[in-house]
Amino acid sequence: MDETVLLVGGGGREHAIARSLADSEASLYACAGNRNPGIARLAEGFGTLETTNPTAVRSYAEEVDATLAIVGPEAPLAAGVADALDDAGVYAFGPQEAEARIETDKAFQRRFMQQHDIPGCPDFETFDDMEAACEYIDEYDGDLAVKPAGLTGGKGVRVIGDQVTAEEAKEYIRESDYDRIVLEERLVGEEFTVQAFVANGQLRVTPAVQDHKRAYEGDEGPNTGGMGSYSDATLALPFMTEDEYMDAVDVLRETVTSLEGYKGVLYGQFMLTVDGVKVVEFNARFGDPEAMNTLPVMQTELLDVLVAAREDDSLPKLTFGRQATVCKYAVPDGYPTDPEGGARVEIDEDSAGEALLFYASVDERDDGIYTTTSRSFAVVGVAESVTDAEEIAEDALAAAGESGLRVRHDIGTPDLVQQRIDHMAELRGE
Repeated sequence: MDETVLLVGGGGREHAIARSLADSEASLYACAGNRNPGIARLAEGFGTLETTNPTAVRSYAEEVDATLAIVGPEAPLAAGVADALDDAGVYAFGPQEAEARIETDKAFQRRFMQQHDIPGCPDFETFDDMEAACEYIDEYDGDLAVKPAGLTGGKGVRVIGDQVTAEEAKEYIRESDYDRIVLEERLVGEEFTVQAFVANGQLRVTPAVQDHKRAYEGDEGPNTGGMGSYSDATLALPFMTEDEYMDAVDVLRETVTSLEGYKGVLYGQFMLTVDGVKVVEFNARFGDPEAMNTLPVMQTELLDVLVAAREDDSLPKLTFGRQATVCKYAVPDGYPTDPEGGARVEIDEDSAGEALLFYASVDERDDGIYTTTSRSFAVVGVAESVTDAEEIAEDALAAAGESGLRVRHDIGTPDLVQQRIDHMAELRGE
C-alpha cells in the first residue's frame, strides 16, 4: 500500500523527520506556519497554515489524501491536532491531547508519576496561589526549581542556587502571569535525554543525547530551546554507564505501561545524580535538537515504525550506526530573551561540507530566507567519535556566513565533554 505522510511542523526537528522519510516509499507532504526550505524541497506539497488549528490541519490532510501523519511540535499536540486527524481517519503518530498532558501540564506530570510509582520522581508541590509558593520557598530546606505548569518552549524554568537566588525566584513568581507552578527539589548532576517510539503498549528506544540549554558558551546565560547537542557512538554518553542508560529506559517503560493508549514519541529528560537517574521532565514528541542527533544514525526505516504503529503490529527493532553526532544551532542575535527576527540571511549550503544542514525556524519567501525570532538552522557532524563529529560541525558553520547569527562553539568539544565526566566523578567522590 502506498503511503502518503503528512508532517506537521516547520522546525529543525521536522526537517530531520522529513529527511528520514524522504528516501522511503511514502509521498511526503508538510504543513507549518513558516515555509521551511529544507522541508519544502523534500515534500511533494507544503501547506502554510496555523498548525495549532486542528480544523486547518485536518482539512489539509484530507486535501492531500494523507494515510499517516506525524506531529512534530508540542503546541499542535496540546491543541488537539492528533485527535482531529485520528477522528478524520488519518492515523497520527503523536499523542492525543489528553495523553500529551504528560508534557503540557507539569503538575499533572508529577502527580501521574507519584500516583503510578514511576521511579525517579523528585520531591515536588504544585501551587495556584503564588504567595503560598513564595512561602514554600522560604520554608524549604534546600534549593528548588520553579516550573510553570504549562508550555514555555523550554524557557520558563528558574533554578534557585544556579540561575537565580531565592529572592529572585519569588520575584519571578510574583511578576509572572502563570496560573499554576510546580516547585520541586533541585536536581544536581548531568542532564541527558532518551527518546522512545511508542505504540500499542510497546516502546523502542534511541541513543542518549545531551542538550545544551544555556545561551552562551561555558553554560552561561538564560535557558533556550536548546543551542545544540551530542550523542556518542554507543547508546550511553561518556559520563554515564550503560546500566545508568538502562535505568532511564526502565523509567520510560514503566511510564508507557501506565500511559494507556499512548502513541508517538515519549522523550524523557533525565538528571544523572549520585542517587541515580531522576526525571527532569517528559515531553510528548521528539526533542529539538535531539531528533537531529538520533534520526540521522537510525538505520531502521522511520516509515516502517509509523506503519507498524497504525497497523497495531509489533514495532520493528531499531538499529543505529555506531557513530557519534554533534549538533550546533545558529540563532538570531538576542535569542532567547530579545531575538531579532525578520532579517534576510544567506546560507551557503555547499559550505556545510560533510555536515548535515537542517533548516529550522526560518521563512522562505520569494526574495530569500528570513529569520524568525527562534533558532535559524543547525549543522550536524556524524563521525566515529564525538571529537571528530564536533570538528565536522564546526567546519560547517561557515554556512552562516556574515549573517548576524550566533553559535555556541563549545558544544561537543573535548574540553566540554571532559567537564561533564569530571563533574560526575566529583559528585560521586571518585
